[in-house]
Amino acid sequence: MNTNLKHNSWQFWIDRGGTFTDIVALSPKGVLISDKLLSENPEQYSDAAVEGIKRIVSQSDDNQHLPFFIRMGTTVATNALLERNGDATLLVITKGLGDALRIGYQHRPELFSLKIHLPDMLYTRTLEADERISAQGNVLHPLDEQALLPDLQQAFEQGIRSVAIVLMHGYRYTEHESRIAALAKQIGFKQISTSHKASPLAKLISRGDTTVVDAYLSPILERYIKTLSAELAQINPEENQLQFMQSSGGLTDAHRFAGRNAVLSGPAGGVIGMVETAKAAGYKKLIGFDMGGTSTDVCHYAGELERAFETEVAGVRMRAPMMRIHTVAAGGGSILQFDGSRYRVGPQSAGAKPGPASYGNDGPLSVTDCNVMLGKIQPEFFPQVFGANANQPLNKKIAEDKFSVLAQKIEQSTGKQLSEADIASGFLSIAVE
Repeated sequence: MNTNLKHNSWQFWIDRGGTFTDIVALSPKGVLISDKLLSENPEQYSDAAVEGIKRIVSQSDDNQHLPFFIRMGTTVATNALLERNGDATLLVITKGLGDALRIGYQHRPELFSLKIHLPDMLYTRTLEADERISAQGNVLHPLDEQALLPDLQQAFEQGIRSVAIVLMHGYRYTEHESRIAALAKQIGFKQISTSHKASPLAKLISRGDTTVVDAYLSPILERYIKTLSAELAQINPEENQLQFMQSSGGLTDAHRFAGRNAVLSGPAGGVIGMVETAKAAGYKKLIGFDMGGTSTDVCHYAGELERAFETEVAGVRMRAPMMRIHTVAAGGGSILQFDGSRYRVGPQSAGAKPGPASYGNDGPLSVTDCNVMLGKIQPEFFPQVFGANANQPLNKKIAEDKFSVLAQKIEQSTGKQLSEADIASGFLSIAVE
């Protein structure tokens, strides 16, 4: 916490998760304030982080027109990758290698499976550039710009605005990548990612995958940051400072926040927070367990932060510094199902909208509802951010009614009469296995 700034600025620390957005603020007078909102509630606000800042500032008697210093961890890039809703991307690669990223490393995680499900490629279209530079830097085949230019123009006219440029040995000999980037800029491409900047190391596949991720996600982040900055300026016209947590655990200014470094932005903040809190309490060996509404993150600490350089997230290989975090699709929003003979939990999540049944937005039964039913979550001690107007407490009655309906279904299928509490306990025991 930077206490030197507390008398002439507002400071905000924000964790924008998949279900909840948590905000801690330090007012100019040194008063700590916290708030919690649903991350997605379009009927009430366009962005949870901005809404939280607005509420905190408007309810305080401190000077509202001092600069904002904001540090945020966000799942914007993570969600875009998981849901595959990044920007349409053109891959430009050396001629003859158009399917190299699709082939990848030929990994077979399920060796004996007869039906292999390959992850979808992030790029929309591939364009092979007629060029070749040797590993020693000799130009074996000059770049044919005249042949490349019409194809780039055609991709642009098809609506593609993001391009990833990955050439053989381009990490070291950058001339051809730079010339293609200049052509793309001349045509009007908005996002141009070159492999010698995104991942300047040998190995075409991992370098190429990282460059594609950068081109695919960076426009999403750019639009989010632009919208966020504009809305913050409406709240406070002063010059505000906005920083984001990177996957590696470090902070960076908003204009430098790139897609390749944003995938674990939210979880990385949790690791840093855990370590600093534990250090203050005198602990040096830790196992981190961060269970949110959508996913659960687990990490390990034994005196130094653990990082991975090559990793795979949502079926996408990346080579960029990241915190070593194991994520599973299990959280408070994990949906409960009964398939006629057994209980199942997740991996689908109710998210923030509609959320679990007890959120009051006609959502499905989830792990949160089990905890509400069993008294492990007590609505009177939980923020009142639910219901149609985002001002109601968790609704235990709705959860009880839905568990009652489920009890009848179980009795019809199995002949067993179970109480709502027994069913909630059964689902919860599966969820924690």
